[in-house]
Amino acid sequence: MENQKLEIKTALQVLKPAHDVFEAIVDPAKMSNYFISEGSGRMEEGKTLTWKFPEFEETFPVRVGKIEKDNYIAYYWDGTDGNELLVEINLTPKGENATVVTITEKEMENNEAGLNWLKGNTAGWANFLACLKAYLEHGINLRKGAFDFMKAEV
Repeated sequence: MENQKLEIKTALQVLKPAHDVFEAIVDPAKMSNYFISEGSGRMEEGKTLTWKFPEFEETFPVRVGKIEKDNYIAYYWDGTDGNELLVEINLTPKGENATVVTITEKEMENNEAGLNWLKGNTAGWANFLACLKAYLEHGINLRKGAFDFMKAEV
């Protein structure tokens, strides 16, 4: 069997229209309620942004790829081994007030580093989806304080 590349794919239904979900992902002011602590701008095709997460001191570059309003978001960020990883977010409406959010992140080598990435980022994307759902449906920021234990101790 060939050494296949690894990719993550996960999905969750959010009880909000696709437009609301799309805006919650591309607008850093909204995204700061469930994922990042701050972002340098709105996600738009061709832009390179920086994101800061509450549990880390450094910022992370994000290169925005293709955007299809209310339907599709693609961006690139650095993987654990320094290579650029593609994140694709598909929004599939289910009736007027529900959206299935499917996230795919790819790809890493099928080796120890790749398996560690697969484990960590699969958990991370499941957390992203749960936090997005809690924020949009109930106005709750599940991420606030959740990863403070990961901060470097002074």
